[in-house]
Amino acid sequence: MHTVPTSESHTAPAVAMLLADSRLPSGAHVCSNTLEAALRAGMPPSDVPRYLQTRMRTVTRVEAGTAVVARALVRSASDPDEVPDALRTVDAAWAARTPSRALREIGRSLGAGLTRLARSVWPESGPLAVMPSRGLARPVVLGAIAGATGLGAVELARLVAYDDAQTVAAATLKLEPLEPALASRWVLDACARFEPFVERIAPLDDPAAIPAAGAPQIEGWAEAHASTTRRLFRA
Repeated sequence: MHTVPTSESHTAPAVAMLLADSRLPSGAHVCSNTLEAALRAGMPPSDVPRYLQTRMRTVTRVEAGTAVVARALVRSASDPDEVPDALRTVDAAWAARTPSRALREIGRSLGAGLTRLARSVWPESGPLAVMPSRGLARPVVLGAIAGATGLGAVELARLVAYDDAQTVAAATLKLEPLEPALASRWVLDACARFEPFVERIAPLDDPAAIPAAGAPQIEGWAEAHASTTRRLFRA
């Protein structure tokens, strides 16, 4: 007789590998993490490693902090009915640190896709079942999944960094002629750059403590890209 596994019956490494897989059917393939806009604005492909390093210090810190706090609030909820309001509070904190409307829109669109996936993979999970279907950004949903499945805060922060870097690397391969192995090296180097932030982000459990690290140039590129009709990626 087949039994449906509980949300915490899967090992944390397996959950992390699933969520880090670029083939995850959550719609993330429509996003280049603003790389397409940066290249179209004149940034040379050789600057992609520097672009990744900038993201690790700014956007990625915000998103990793958001995910970790969402995880903490899901884990601390005494009743699943507390989860929706808690996640909306985290999402509001993320939005306050994401000035670009275009980035907020794509973040919430990706969050909706990830929510649908999460409910299909873990249909028995109380926190994921009551989570709003739309309106939550991708890092908030990632944090909720981590909280519901037992994925640790350190692993989650590293997952966010890897996901951010590999999204940029994968987009580069589609937009510019490049040796694939070189893009893989960029991902590893970017994750190494992020590592010093992990121990500071992992203990966060208050939306007010989420890092506020702006990236005005990336935000400007994202806004310009939103009005472009000829593009490969939505963002």
